[in-house]
Amino acid sequence: MVRRQRTRVGLETNSANAACAGRSGGMKRGQMKRKFAVLGTFTCAGFLAISLSVPGQTQKAQTQNGQAQSPQPQNDQTQPGAPGPKADAIYLHGNIYTGELANSQFSSILRAEAIAVRGDRIQAVGKASDIEKLKGPQTQVVDLGGHFVMPGFNDAHMHLADAGLQKLSVNLVGVKSLEELHARVLAKVQTAGPGEWITGGGWDETLWPVVAVPSRWDLDEISGGHPVFLERVDGHIAIANTRALQLASVTLASKDPQGGEIDRDANGQPTGILRETARAAVEAVIPKPNHDKRRQAIEAALADLAQWGITSAQDFSGWQDNTIWENFQVLEDLEKEGKLTSRLSEWLQFDAPLDELVLKRDMHPHSDLMLHTGMLKGFMDGSLGSHTAALLEPYADDPKNSGLPRYEADELNEMTKERVLAGFQVGFHAIGDKGVQMALDAFAEAEKAAREKKVKAPNGVDDFRLRIEHAQVTSRAQIARFKELKVVASMQPSHLLTDMHWAQDRLGPQRAAHSYAWLELLNKGVTLAFGTDYPVEPVTPFRGLYAAVTRKSEEGKLVFFPEQKVSMDQAIAAYTTGAAFAEFEEKEKGKLIPGMLADFVVLDQDVTAVAAQKMLATKVLRTVVGGKTVYEAK
Repeated sequence: MVRRQRTRVGLETNSANAACAGRSGGMKRGQMKRKFAVLGTFTCAGFLAISLSVPGQTQKAQTQNGQAQSPQPQNDQTQPGAPGPKADAIYLHGNIYTGELANSQFSSILRAEAIAVRGDRIQAVGKASDIEKLKGPQTQVVDLGGHFVMPGFNDAHMHLADAGLQKLSVNLVGVKSLEELHARVLAKVQTAGPGEWITGGGWDETLWPVVAVPSRWDLDEISGGHPVFLERVDGHIAIANTRALQLASVTLASKDPQGGEIDRDANGQPTGILRETARAAVEAVIPKPNHDKRRQAIEAALADLAQWGITSAQDFSGWQDNTIWENFQVLEDLEKEGKLTSRLSEWLQFDAPLDELVLKRDMHPHSDLMLHTGMLKGFMDGSLGSHTAALLEPYADDPKNSGLPRYEADELNEMTKERVLAGFQVGFHAIGDKGVQMALDAFAEAEKAAREKKVKAPNGVDDFRLRIEHAQVTSRAQIARFKELKVVASMQPSHLLTDMHWAQDRLGPQRAAHSYAWLELLNKGVTLAFGTDYPVEPVTPFRGLYAAVTRKSEEGKLVFFPEQKVSMDQAIAAYTTGAAFAEFEEKEKGKLIPGMLADFVVLDQDVTAVAAQKMLATKVLRTVVGGKTVYEAK
């Protein structure tokens, strides 16, 4: 290890806060043990007046599967007597929120004035005067102008390619009436080629003056003979017109598939509304986008991520039309061309054949920190908005309906165990309390089998970090099982901004009071990972932060059981360190400390200090991934 040519204090610690406490402390889950050189001094009142650097950059950062990757320094210029290699870039005069705790509580986050970047890693953080000493002849210098800097957002749940394709199709997000939906579809019909499919999504009937789902006859009025297929905003139901149903052979005689339902009128005729797995019949006959259109869609969605400071995303795209691997191949091309602007963990389909899943995992292992296969994603149920989330008791506003479970318990438990024993991380979409219970039961059986057989998880230990996505309706007993089984709660607080207008009607006051239970999960010691579910909700993370800390509607008039709100530091952690932990990458990203990936975002205001309502107007000034600027505001 190269030693610095100056007076210093050697400090072996697992994180900067251990030095602040005057001790090295015990290793905690998700923390790295590194050797730092201290160039300044600590002041522990929430400010990091220190330069922590990795001397000589000779150490290797371990990836989750044990394969080491070294930073690739670009600037080897040093000066006699200077403290080690020079930085490739230094960012000075900022208000830098490191994400590092000054103590074991979310009471004070260490801050710094400047960051040095070497290769794709953070070389040092601390006082501007210390960081300037790492400037060499080729070092890029960026003056942050006092702006707020924080770790890049890691969106723990999104649908990237689906979002991009929605941007290229009929965008129905925010339409306020059936008439407005008609107008947008008609505009596409008038420019479409003969027989061309009209597809789109984003409609939400709860925003309309007359709250009722549309029918195929509503679409027939304006479709001009074109087949039409339009997804609801939640992606769990869709409306198909008569021509689309004909092409898919959905008729009076069609039976409901397992985990799905075809809505029918009083005469048994399909109305065009297809719930959950019933959508598959129509999706199977819709022509798939070609490679060029798929790439155009993905690039459009990636641009959105960069614009909103999302440096990592955990993505499940193409599951509805079985194009997951086609999307992955586009992303591979972008990575090879140096055009991938966000780190992506691409989930695979839980119910795909196991041998196929193993092959794809082995072809694209976790050692690639820009793009790799991730967890296996399965579905327990649907959504509250569509009345398809599986509940233990019927819907308050639909007493004959308890939702649509996707699996029988025996089948689910066996499939889950088989995949965990093969070393996969598994995550289940579960919104209703019955869906959550099904997932927890399957996880308990699978983990028991894995422990007995001493199977290792993707990170090489016996911590599988099984996940439940959404977990919107939970009981106290279920939350206790989250903790017992070490299940990660992957949640999307921005959903509450949409759902709070009708969630209590769906659930009744008792269940609603214990829904979206972010604080109780945290207080029980459950890891929270936040995301947006883009394009179900807008991709901006600031709506999620706002929802998490206020539980108020965007205009501030409606409040939804505020006792479950969290602090801003807790919300940021869920979007950074929590999301990184959920994908086994907490040793690589989520904090702005030496040795971590140089993934960060510069904002126009300090989101920890502004009034909550102003947070919604936050703008991203710069997004940096691996030391490279991928977005800069004009």
